[in-house]
Amino acid sequence: MTANNRLFFVDAMRAWAILMMLQGHFIDGLLDPVYRDTTNTAYNIWLYFRGITAPVFFTVSGFIFTYLLIKSPQKGMENPRVAKGVRRGLQLLLIGYLLRLNLFGLLKGQIYSSFYLVDVLHCIGLSIFALIGVYLLTSNRKKFVFPTVLVLITLVLFLFERVYKDWTYPFLPDFLANYLTKANGSVFTIIPWLGYTTIGAFISVLFNRFKNFKYLYPAAISIALAMGYLLIYQSTRAFAALYESTGWEFLKLIVSNNYLFIRLGNVFVVFAIFMVLRRFLTNKTILNIGGSTLSIYVIHFVILYGSLTGLGLYRPFNHSLSPEVVIPGAIVFMILSTYFALQYNKYEVQIKDKASYLLTTAKSQSINFGKSIFPILKETFLRVRVRVQRLVQVVRSN
Repeated sequence: MTANNRLFFVDAMRAWAILMMLQGHFIDGLLDPVYRDTTNTAYNIWLYFRGITAPVFFTVSGFIFTYLLIKSPQKGMENPRVAKGVRRGLQLLLIGYLLRLNLFGLLKGQIYSSFYLVDVLHCIGLSIFALIGVYLLTSNRKKFVFPTVLVLITLVLFLFERVYKDWTYPFLPDFLANYLTKANGSVFTIIPWLGYTTIGAFISVLFNRFKNFKYLYPAAISIALAMGYLLIYQSTRAFAALYESTGWEFLKLIVSNNYLFIRLGNVFVVFAIFMVLRRFLTNKTILNIGGSTLSIYVIHFVILYGSLTGLGLYRPFNHSLSPEVVIPGAIVFMILSTYFALQYNKYEVQIKDKASYLLTTAKSQSINFGKSIFPILKETFLRVRVRVQRLVQVVRSN
């Protein structure tokens, strides 16, 4: 089995994660609060699985980027994936900010505070920069250093999340503080979410190191299930025992809300499930969805939240729909967002060529217009200047 085949199940995971994100955003944004009943089993199941989506998405993003990064035979700055990663990170940051722009506000000369809030794309963009930084700093060291640093980053961010969670960073400008705190309204922050990206990168290193191992998948599935069980069902108990023996206060804080490690356990279970089903996940449409997550995310943001115009579904239907409406609506929303994204990707080259042609034509027309109107403006300016000079002379003579 080739290395590319090993990535099929990861692309399928990414497809599943983006579809889960679509329905999660739709239902969470439009479902009437009266139906958010935590005593309802169906709602609790939906809520639990919705909480798995972001950790899976961040982990898979770290996995795929790092897998491609370390697969290259070139090392350090010579690795072409470094430059590609920098461009990708900048692209995600740019798109993240563009999606929060409001054209009507710009026409009024205003940039609303929501423009500076941080979301998934910002965090993944910065996470890519972080992975590149760790890779470059460790590229000339022994092989175990890179994965060790990745795991340490995850552990530090997860272990001390309850300590730094309420920090507001008042000494930083809001647009920078928004990457670190939710106090101003950011949906995601780089800490602790970078931790899922680095653990995904660590997993990709293991897959790359043992890619020729005969029993790679049986071993990987067994380890993933074991890690999932330990993190979901035993990690809280382990932290409580450590607190009892050490008295370290941060461990007590983890015990009170151990969601990061539990969600990491969920991620390992999802990895195991998709590895078990990997032979059935080579469908071209599934893989295309997994490779089109950015387009799907952008399109869903425009339709649901009304990026640029503010005219999305969220505005008229915010927290107002019943389950009978919102559930089929979420299904239609997923289908349409995915369809539009796949169609865009299908004709992406033609669309970009057409856009480039229109921009070039507009630029050429502007230059030609400028050349044709410049003599007229020059003549008009000279006439106005002569008249002004005459007027000044008349005033002085009087």
